[in-house]
Amino acid sequence: MGQERAYWLAWSQISGVGPVLLQRLQQHFGTLAAAWEAKPAELGKVEGFGFQTLQKVVQQRSRLQPEQFLVQHQEQNPNFWTPADADYPRLLLEIPSPPPIVYYRGEVDLQENLGQKQLVAIVGTRQPSEYGIRWTRQISTALAKNGFTVVSGLAEGIDTESHAATMKAGGRTIAVLGTGVDVVYPSKNLELYKQILTAGLVVSEYPAKTPPDRTHFPRRNRIIAGLSRAVLVMEAPIKSGALITASYANDFGRDVYVLPGRLDDYPSQGCLKLLSQGATPILKELDELLKMLGAIPQLDSVEASPSLEQQLPLPILSPELQRVIDAIASEPLPFDFIVQQTGMSAGEVSSALLQLELMGLVSQLPGMRYQRC
Repeated sequence: MGQERAYWLAWSQISGVGPVLLQRLQQHFGTLAAAWEAKPAELGKVEGFGFQTLQKVVQQRSRLQPEQFLVQHQEQNPNFWTPADADYPRLLLEIPSPPPIVYYRGEVDLQENLGQKQLVAIVGTRQPSEYGIRWTRQISTALAKNGFTVVSGLAEGIDTESHAATMKAGGRTIAVLGTGVDVVYPSKNLELYKQILTAGLVVSEYPAKTPPDRTHFPRRNRIIAGLSRAVLVMEAPIKSGALITASYANDFGRDVYVLPGRLDDYPSQGCLKLLSQGATPILKELDELLKMLGAIPQLDSVEASPSLEQQLPLPILSPELQRVIDAIASEPLPFDFIVQQTGMSAGEVSSALLQLELMGLVSQLPGMRYQRC
């Protein structure tokens, strides 16, 4: 697993190879370590690897030693997850473009990472009205007091209000940045940032010291939507980044809730558009909203499991199939971890997993993770 972690990091440094191509590489080769050693002709078989991308890979790969680079990178970036790590946020593994690296600072809550605690995003305009501020504070407070973690982007306006109100109510909040996790933007939110580090988490797909860049913020919105089970849009004009987050939420199968506004209010025009497209309105009775959010199922919720005596015995399996199923626990495990545990080739493990799936003994989850049925 440690080795595969180094290759996720190394591949993330290759220009022209983004999150979607990395997913295809892993699926094609089984591990990114195997993809790193692959010849250009083999890489060319992966969809999206055109001539120019292959040239970049060949040039840049030769100058990078993954294990050595991992050690150097950790000096400036001690805390990060890759999809090879068990603690990588599971909900992000469901989206088509999970960030290859998620840097973090603050207090980690593994229940959030495992999808066992509800994360709800609150987004909106940087210039909210008194109405938007009031309802953002009310809703953030209600979510915090009912055990939800509030996700937002540390921007001015609605983001700032949601983080601050959540912490004031004693809840947890996660800020997703478009900079490195050590760069505060806007700078006026420095004190808020420091508070979040003690009562939540700051995350980013960008390494330490990365400054603000206008292209980063729309991209980070997919992480806000990906981390959350639902997205609440409080106030948003037509050209608001909050609408980008809502669009990602729709693409990822997340629920979208919208604070209704008046027809002639500029900050509400984007919200009215979302409502016309089928988003759920947030109404005055917040108990109804909390019920709907609470009804979203958790991942791997703990249920009473049968005792060992009650479980059916496994059928007699070939040595290869037995070795693979012995490596799989009831908790989902990444494909490359199973390969490492069994000592078999990626092709052999892939074939065995398919047979075990057909036998109803193993199920595949998003992100090439497997668990016993």
